[in-house]
Amino acid sequence: MGKSLENLGCQRESFSLPEEVHYLNCAFIGPLPIATEEAGIEGILQKQNPTKIQPSDFFTKSDQVREAFAKLVGVTQSNRISIIPSASYGLAVAARNLRVEKGQNIVLLHQQFPGNVYTWRRKADDCEAQIRTVVPPDGQVRGAEWNERILEAIDLNTAVVDVPNVHWTDGTVIDVSAVAARAREVGAALVIDATQSVGVMPFDVSEIQPDVLVVAGYKWLLGPYSIGAAYYGSRFDEGVPLEENWIAREKSEVFGDLVNYQPNYHPGAIRYDVGERSNPILVPMLLASLGLISEWGPRRIQRYCHELGNIFIDEAHSIGFLLEEEKWRSSHLFGLQLPKRFDPTSIKNKLEDHNIFVSRRANALRISLHVYNDENDVEALLDALRAFA
Repeated sequence: MGKSLENLGCQRESFSLPEEVHYLNCAFIGPLPIATEEAGIEGILQKQNPTKIQPSDFFTKSDQVREAFAKLVGVTQSNRISIIPSASYGLAVAARNLRVEKGQNIVLLHQQFPGNVYTWRRKADDCEAQIRTVVPPDGQVRGAEWNERILEAIDLNTAVVDVPNVHWTDGTVIDVSAVAARAREVGAALVIDATQSVGVMPFDVSEIQPDVLVVAGYKWLLGPYSIGAAYYGSRFDEGVPLEENWIAREKSEVFGDLVNYQPNYHPGAIRYDVGERSNPILVPMLLASLGLISEWGPRRIQRYCHELGNIFIDEAHSIGFLLEEEKWRSSHLFGLQLPKRFDPTSIKNKLEDHNIFVSRRANALRISLHVYNDENDVEALLDALRAFA
């Protein structure tokens, strides 16, 4: 699960970000590391001359991605990892295979990422089930009570609980260990969309024991768009995939015998791989990024973000901006509540005029840090906010 807590320094030299840009927006899209760029270019050149592509290439790097992601999230069997094009694809697999009865409920969070909400609304409509949305209390300091409300919402009639471990709008931390224990207690399936945390925050499937974990690759995994990974537990061992891919079947490695159709899938979650999963450009890119994340270590990355964020947070409070209390706020992603006289969209646009890039999500100015950020980025943001205040 990464290296020890020895200090991790700024890794900006591993990226191609312009010196004058203050990019505090990884929660929107993560920049590609230089090593990932190079892996993509190599893949393009390989596709340029397909005579160098061998049948084994359709399997080797895909399996390496599975192994790297499995190690990252504490999974011992890499065949429980599926290669997906998006979080919504991974969620669609979950919705197709999880049983929901008429009158049961599906627990979601207020202002959860739309892909989660739309997926389960469709499932609820098809099954005549209910969506139970857990709303936080009013105010900026809401994490503790919101977590209590989540546990209270899960009952014996709950079929599925879908939560993130970090809320995408403002970084509120969800205690997924407690949620997992409650879901197991009532027999509900637990689905976690950890797109906004895996890679930058430790996550251990063996400890939390979700039924599903989905992660898009283009944010904190620092990979390209349209590729990610998902974990599927034992509930899915005999499930039905969204696509009937030739490569997901046994003996698919023998190209000359593909007309000898096979009734059995490869074991585990490989059956849920997206079609054309062996993308010669995207797969090596994601693999390169996973290698860097493994080298840096999610625990060390989170600590680096914590130390960098501390420079900002105390000063932001003194200026008059509000944040969630530390226990319920992630270090890499947090929402800044502006005084009522400010419009978040207007502030965001003004910041961009100073080459400072953040996001507005719901009513918060969303700040997200990574290892390419340093004190200069934080001070630039603070200077701009002081001017606005």
